[in-house]
Amino acid sequence: MDEEGRGAMRLRVTFHTGAQELPWDDVLSPGRALLYALLERGAPELGKALHKDGWGPHGLVPFGYGAPVFPAARRRRGVYATDGPGIVEFGSPLIAVVEGWAKALASIPVLAWGATAFIVDKVEPVEAPKFETGKAVFRTETPVVMKSSGRDESGARVRRQAWCLPGEPEWDVYVQNNLRRKAESLSLDPDVTLENIGWVGPKRSFTVGSGGGGKKPGACVEVMVSGAPETLSALHSWGLGQANSTGMGWIGA
Repeated sequence: MDEEGRGAMRLRVTFHTGAQELPWDDVLSPGRALLYALLERGAPELGKALHKDGWGPHGLVPFGYGAPVFPAARRRRGVYATDGPGIVEFGSPLIAVVEGWAKALASIPVLAWGATAFIVDKVEPVEAPKFETGKAVFRTETPVVMKSSGRDESGARVRRQAWCLPGEPEWDVYVQNNLRRKAESLSLDPDVTLENIGWVGPKRSFTVGSGGGGKKPGACVEVMVSGAPETLSALHSWGLGQANSTGMGWIGA
């Protein structure tokens, strides 16, 4: 860990469950509370600080996670199937966060993913790619969500701040600014550029927060980003767009 506490990394948790499916509202929403609960056990002071104030000058929460995936599950229409072994990944550009999770997981045999029990089989650390060329292709596994200003091309406000999808006005600018704010939060080189968008998936919405809270809309994307290698590694373990601490914008390995 360097003097700033940086050290981009993920934890890959392999598990099994007796459940045959997940409720759609529980595909992503349980993750945020679970990760804070793990920090409460493994790094309580850090967890409290992140929950209260975030990190760095912009008060962002520097972690993300993906939806549980079940590679052997047979697809069933209208159902999030959970047959066979599952994998879920958590990541952060702050090594202390990942170490806190790992410490807690060492003594927890079962994870409560909402009402579903995930029985832990293995926990593996995964270092972020180095991106030595200064370019990275990020393809997300969960939708990227972003809010626009609600202003038209003349700068006049025509609507309240609203969710913005890839291809819509302002999306590129707002995503790039978000990447730079993340770098500034970590005291890393903020000269990050969104070079292009290579692919956009269909619009999707997922429930975030506990208790069946509201939904955030977005789309999975593949983008090329350029910047300092350390900055790109940090972003890879954090996520793309907003609301990463609720599972949005998770970047595939």
